[in-house]
Parts: sequence; C-alpha cells; structure tokens
Amino acid sequence: MTSEDHPTYRFDRMEFAGSLGDLGTMLPLAIGMIVLNKLYATNVFILVGFFYIASGIYFKVTTPVQPMKVIGAYAIAVGLTPTQIVASSLWMGIFVLFLGTTGLIQTIGKYTPKSTVRGVQLGVGVVLMVKGLKLMIMPDPNLAIQSLGPVSMSIILGAVGIVLTLFLLDNKKLPAALVIIILGIGIGILIGKPLRAGAFSWSFHFPKLIPYGWPSLNDFLWVLPVLVLPQIPMTIGNAIISNTDVMHEYFGERAYRATYRSVSNSQGVADIVSFFLGGIPMCHGAGGLAAHYRFGARTAGANLIIGGIFVALAVVFGENMVAILNLLPFSLLGVLLVFAGLQLALMIQDVEDRKDLFVVLLMLGIALATNLAVAFIVG
Repeated sequence: MTSEDHPTYRFDRMEFAGSLGDLGTMLPLAIGMIVLNKLYATNVFILVGFFYIASGIYFKVTTPVQPMKVIGAYAIAVGLTPTQIVASSLWMGIFVLFLGTTGLIQTIGKYTPKSTVRGVQLGVGVVLMVKGLKLMIMPDPNLAIQSLGPVSMSIILGAVGIVLTLFLLDNKKLPAALVIIILGIGIGILIGKPLRAGAFSWSFHFPKLIPYGWPSLNDFLWVLPVLVLPQIPMTIGNAIISNTDVMHEYFGERAYRATYRSVSNSQGVADIVSFFLGGIPMCHGAGGLAAHYRFGARTAGANLIIGGIFVALAVVFGENMVAILNLLPFSLLGVLLVFAGLQLALMIQDVEDRKDLFVVLLMLGIALATNLAVAFIVG
C-alpha cells in the first residue's frame, strides 16, 4: 500500500465507523476509573482526545489510544486513589520516554519473553472479569427499581447485556460497547434515580493542574512494584513493539514515522502530561489498531474524529458527564469489563509451547494468590 492509495486525512462514514472501533476497550476502563476511582471526567476525556489528535497528526496514519490495561484494571478492581493512579502514570511516562530516547527499547523488547507478557495479560484479564461479574450481581444504588420479583435487577440487566454483547460482538455497524452504553443510559433514565437540574453547571470546562493534589511519597513507592512493574512488559510487547509492527503491516510506507523509538516517546510524553493534568495512564496498542482498522479506519482522519468527539464532550459537559455516566447501571458497566477482560485473556491463544503455557498459567495462579508484581517476577 502506498501513499497514493489514501490521503493523510479522510472524513467519511467509514472513517467515522473506524474511529469508534476501539470504544470497547477505552470506555469500560475510562468510565470505570471515573465512576469507581473518582477521576475527573473533564481531565480524562480531554487528554484522551488530545492524545488521539496529536498521534494522528504526527504519525499521519490511524493510531490507537488506549488506557494502560494492567494499571486500569487493577485500579478498578482494588479501588485505588486518584493520586496512586496518576503516580503510576508519571512512572510509566518517565520509564517509556527513557527507553525511547536512549534506544534501549529495542534491546529490552528483544529479551522480554512472550510467555511473561501473556501471563500478565491473562492475569489482568481475569481480574477484570471478576470485577465485572461482581458489578453484575451487586445491588445498584442508582436504580429506583431494585428487583423484579425475587430476581435482582442487576442480574437481569447483566444477563441481557451479556446476550446482547455476544450478539453484536462481530457487528461492524453497531459497536457492542456503544450499544450497551446508550442502552444503559436509556435504562438509567427510565428506572434510575432522576437527574437534578441543579447538579449541572453550564459553562466551558478545562482540566486543572494537579487536580487531585500531589501524590505522597508512599503513593509513588507503593505503585512502583504493584502497578508499574507488571505494566512494563505489556507496554513494551503490545503497545510499542507489536503496535509498531502492525502499523507498518497495515499502512506500509505511509507509516514511516512509526518506529519503536517514536511510538515509545509518544506514550512517554502523553503519560507525563497526564500526570500533571489528572488523566489516565495511556498507551498505543496493537489490538486497538486492529479494531480501528477492522471497522473502517484507513487514515489519520479517524484520530481527528474520535479525538474531537472526546474533547468536545468534555469541554461542553465537564463533570456533568459523571451525572450522565452514573445513569449507566453498574451491571452493564460490569458487562463491558467482563468482555474487556475476556479480550485481554484471549491473547494467550498464540502460546503453543507447553512450557510457555505452564509459565502463563502459573503466573495467573500467583497473581490471584498474591499480586501481579510477584507473578511478573516469577514469570
């Protein structure tokens, strides 16, 4: 594929559809950290949007933006504080930027065993699924109707959400995550606690500097082994090396700006900015790129579309987005988390050697018994 086949930017129905292709990964984790970990919606979505836009402009091809899954999933599962989340973002930003600027990323990527990367992915996927299933069975305080007869409304909605998501999983016109979110907000309007007009403050909204306060020394030290260490192999393997290779596979010479170093540096800068402005730890990811491409994205126009949508919603609605997102029943948020976890866990399908599979499954057991950091070290 050459530069003559496609312009740098295109804005049509396919690019729009492709721009929404990775919402199933982005929205569950982003919404989870906003609703459950109390991050500010304004900061999260403006920074995600700007990272999409900046990535598209720099790389000149479709470029994915995703939450760092190990950090995001663990944050949601155990209820980390906002300062712990942004502290992990700063660590990752510094580390990844160091790898990129020094060129060490190629050496480290070469010697990181695939089985260790897959073990981390499986562990995080299972943690995410467990959290999602808990949300699907717990009572939802935001629902005015708690049950139909003896059956909890959370369980009913969760079961419907699972079936609907399975039905739409391969639908290229209706992204499952988008349908679940729209349906969930509609259900929240019908049977949820009513929105109060006084909860909305109509103005333009922009992120503030260090919005949660400066993380403590304990925050910085605690997240290093628990969050950052397990995230590193996944970031190197999936978000840098695999993502760069897939960019060249899809776009050929049009992806000339995508190198291990440039992709690493891109994430490093984004995560350092995210620390100061209270966003989520972000990365690129091969799975996200595959999702965008599969649903029609072929140019950097997809980045400008989805990035513009996120920025516009955050600027106009700001923290009012939390009230809107609170309409989404916890059980349907749980459905999204279950499928995000399944997608992550299924990445072990390419592990064929029995010894490598043994390492992956052993890491899962250790992660469930202790934590991901110990599992990573053993792996």
